[in-house]
Amino acid sequence: MRPFDPKALRQAFSVFPTGVTIVTARTADGTPVGFTANSFTSVSLDPPLLLVCPGRYLSSFSVFENCERFAVNVLADGQEALSDRFARFGGDRFAQIGWWDEAGMPPVLDGVAAHFLCATHRVIPAGDHIVLMGAVEAFERSDRRGLGFAEQTYFSLGDAGRARHYG
Repeated sequence: MRPFDPKALRQAFSVFPTGVTIVTARTADGTPVGFTANSFTSVSLDPPLLLVCPGRYLSSFSVFENCERFAVNVLADGQEALSDRFARFGGDRFAQIGWWDEAGMPPVLDGVAAHFLCATHRVIPAGDHIVLMGAVEAFERSDRRGLGFAEQTYFSLGDAGRARHYG
């Protein structure tokens, strides 16, 4: 098998449109952590399972690798700045933003399209990432449209929903 150029492979993966999430948890001392992810999918309805894939390069990787609980916050249209903040910002990502702060629970961000509170079900090593599978314990969906991402560009899922092919 020949080696791939990582940049070219990333560009090829980027043509697949995804939603945008922020995955959150807490450190052992209760400090909130989070990262932006588009590697999110439902796994099962019975039992209710989902997965995300934190990268080993994350400063908070060990928190997610060992967490008992985590939350997936599905971003809403218009939350691009929040996505960028959790993808790039190196300081306190939770400062000056709205979020639900209940002791012992993973943070839930304000204004998201949906959120899922999960107990860690399984952690599977997967190359430069892990597959973090969660058992959904609670969830809530708002009436807001989700935020999409493809080819390094955000887009509105509302717009995508109106672009239909009839033939």
